[in-house]
Amino acid sequence: MMKATGIVRRIDDLGRIVIPKEIRRTMHIREGDPLEIFTAKDGEVIFKKYSPMGEFTDFAANMCETLNRTTGYISAVADRDSIIAVSGAPARDLNEKRISSELERLMEDRQIYQYQPGGKLMPVAAGEDKYKLALAAPIIAEGDVLGGVIFLSDSDTPQSGEVEYKLAQTIAGFLGSQLAN
Repeated sequence: MMKATGIVRRIDDLGRIVIPKEIRRTMHIREGDPLEIFTAKDGEVIFKKYSPMGEFTDFAANMCETLNRTTGYISAVADRDSIIAVSGAPARDLNEKRISSELERLMEDRQIYQYQPGGKLMPVAAGEDKYKLALAAPIIAEGDVLGGVIFLSDSDTPQSGEVEYKLAQTIAGFLGSQLAN
């Protein structure tokens, strides 16, 4: 269902339209973000944020299932905005939920994050405190951060070791190379 905003914009002589700042902020659309354009029979033109990770949802789900079986940890894969696959926790708790601003910042830092005892507990999803971040490795393709491979916990002492660190790093690197092709 579409929501009316009451905002009207004109197309300029080069065919461009400015998406209002309020909508860009609400939808987390940043400069350089790709948008898909759809048309409907009734004359509607629909812009949708494009996620290259969306093409890998089934593959990411299988990857999460394997990681969960292998490590026993709850595992997830996220694109830049939301969690696209999860295993080890009920999908309804996390799947398609917006990632937390903390996780978004960690991915933008392009570094692997691993929770250290006594450190700040970080939520995985926005507005969701049940699951805490244990480890996150950014997925980078052609210099762009596209998402992350995540291990999480439903306890207040999320733990992960060197094996999980290397697995997340390897899977994130693999997904990044696949998305670059």
